[in-house]
Amino acid sequence: MKNLFYRNLFNKSNIGYAYHKIIYDKEGMPYDYKCIESNDIFYRCIGSTEKQIKGKTISAIKPEITNLTDKFKLIVLNDIVTDFYFYCKASNERYLVIALMPKKGYIASLFIKQTEDDKKITEYEEQLKVVLEATNEGIYVVNKDGCCIFCNTSCLQLLGYSCPEELIGKDMNKIMHHHHYGQPTDFINDIIDRLFSNKAKQAEHEVFLRKDGTYFYAEYNYYPYYHDDEVIGAVITFIDITNRMTVEHELKESERSKTVLLENLPGMAYRSKFDRERTMQFVSQGCFDLTGYKPESILNNKDISFGELIKPEYRERLWKVWNRLIGTEEKYREEYIINTASGEEKWVLEQGQIIYGNNREIVAIEGLIIDITDQKKKQKEIEYLSYHDHLTGLYNRIYFDRMRDKFNKPEYLPLSLIIGDINGLKLLNDALGHQEGDALIIRTGNVIQSCCQPDHILARTGGDEFSILMPKTDSYRANMMLKKIQRTCEEYNKQVYNETFHINLALGFATKSRIDEPYSKIRKIAEDYMYKRKLLERKSSHSAIIASIKSTVYARSQETEEHAERLQELSRLVGMKINLSEVELDELSLLAALHDIGKVGIDDTILKKPGKLTAEEWIEMKKHPEIGYRIAMASPELMSIANYILCHHERWDGKGYPQGLKGKQIPLLSRIISVIDAFDAMTQDRPYRQALSMEEALEEIRVNAGTQFDPEAARIFIEVIQQKERNK
Repeated sequence: MKNLFYRNLFNKSNIGYAYHKIIYDKEGMPYDYKCIESNDIFYRCIGSTEKQIKGKTISAIKPEITNLTDKFKLIVLNDIVTDFYFYCKASNERYLVIALMPKKGYIASLFIKQTEDDKKITEYEEQLKVVLEATNEGIYVVNKDGCCIFCNTSCLQLLGYSCPEELIGKDMNKIMHHHHYGQPTDFINDIIDRLFSNKAKQAEHEVFLRKDGTYFYAEYNYYPYYHDDEVIGAVITFIDITNRMTVEHELKESERSKTVLLENLPGMAYRSKFDRERTMQFVSQGCFDLTGYKPESILNNKDISFGELIKPEYRERLWKVWNRLIGTEEKYREEYIINTASGEEKWVLEQGQIIYGNNREIVAIEGLIIDITDQKKKQKEIEYLSYHDHLTGLYNRIYFDRMRDKFNKPEYLPLSLIIGDINGLKLLNDALGHQEGDALIIRTGNVIQSCCQPDHILARTGGDEFSILMPKTDSYRANMMLKKIQRTCEEYNKQVYNETFHINLALGFATKSRIDEPYSKIRKIAEDYMYKRKLLERKSSHSAIIASIKSTVYARSQETEEHAERLQELSRLVGMKINLSEVELDELSLLAALHDIGKVGIDDTILKKPGKLTAEEWIEMKKHPEIGYRIAMASPELMSIANYILCHHERWDGKGYPQGLKGKQIPLLSRIISVIDAFDAMTQDRPYRQALSMEEALEEIRVNAGTQFDPEAARIFIEVIQQKERNK
């Protein structure tokens, strides 16, 4: 210091003075301070001499004074005037240090020795500092401009700063924000500006920004502090409530979800006393939908107890189940029926548990009751479908086998079994379609069922097979039952004009008299009996069905029995002309009569249409050879001509149907009947055209020989017709 006056002034006032040059590192950061000038008080203050200090850096002097560098660094970086306390071990004195930068690159400091009163104040401040540092609350002080002038360690930690120097002087308006939960970008940074209203304030759910840009939710308290009755700043304490808010939010959401869940449960949640009346202490809104009563009507048995809603036959059993659960943690799960306010019965499923107190005393029952009426109905439907035949409604094989096992006990002996099999079902299916076959199965089942007793088990155990289990029925009564079924079938057939739809049933029976007799043996005896009857009846039943099918074809189409007779006559003449064997002549005659038997499976509107068929109708009509083939294959008497029926619409040039065979790939008898059938059709009147003369028809045969017809068969047929005319 050049001015001796000021120097003497500081010396006489007992104030230490020091003037240091700031030393910077390569990055321009201050790291040490070189003493340029100081007074005697400063030397005594740090326990040194002018020689030891002047021209030296702080780091080169005594280690105990190096903490001055941290304080000076804060002043240099922020270019502020500040004060702090400095304790010197050498002199055992405490000083108030006031420091500033009088010009760039230099720092000046004053060291003021504390009085006894000052020391007491300092001790109080130190104690206060300990208290402030010990709390988990963040604490900081702002001046009237909103800038931080003090902060504790918790404040630094919560805001993510490492030392007070980073926060001192910072505008706290940029750290505290108004905020709404769930909208982290909606910040309004004017809280500090609005705090100075001369009274304490408390707020929560505000946002504090950390140093790294992240944020947290805080609850804070604001206390203004005064000087001369004027607010000059504020103390703000705060805590991080992010976790608390998250828990509160989750709790609210949980409560909301529970409320929504209880209101939308497909039944009634409840809490009740442990008593026979089932006194309800709480029920959810689902109570009305379930019982027809409003919750207030059932609570505390105001109008009716829940126990009264339970159907009487279930009450005692359910009460016993609850009592068995006393002292356990087992869950209660029972199904029963309740009577609703409207008188409707509902099936319900109750799931619940006994609630115990601290001393294991019963406090209440809690649970859920849901409506399972629809489920029960579906369950019954499923059980019905599981044990019943879908076509006839009779029991099926699964149920029959279950009852067979049930009846395999001495108390059900003697146990008789009747087995029945429909004759000619396959033939009927092939001839008229499965719709007619199914109808016959249904009619047969109804007829047999009309003969059964309540304790009999009638089941459809196969495609065309029925079985009857008759407990406590001996062989005599079983035989009487068999004859009753036969008589009932005969009575039914008398009422059905068309033999095609007659019930022709082969029956057999057997009786189990001893418990050690296996069921398989009894069934084999009944089946053997039935199959013998089937062999005896099969030929007559098939013949009757074939005759009935022929009659049906004649009735439904434009073909007549006279047409069949003409074809049989001409086919025999042609067959004899080419020296067919007697067997072949019989087959040709049978083919002439039944070649169009497949038309029984064609729709009446097509068969009886007076005009020409459409393309779609022709597609249907062309199916009759295949239908006829299946019918013939189902009957032993017709099997030999089945392939001829299939091929009777094939053409010599390969343009026929259904297989597109060509030339001699077509069976000979099919080629012959093709010519004869075409000739007879041309010489007969049709609704859509007049008949051709014999000469015109023969000319058509001659023209189409080699394309539609076998040329040799056509030639022989023409000769036969001409010879027949000459013999008249």
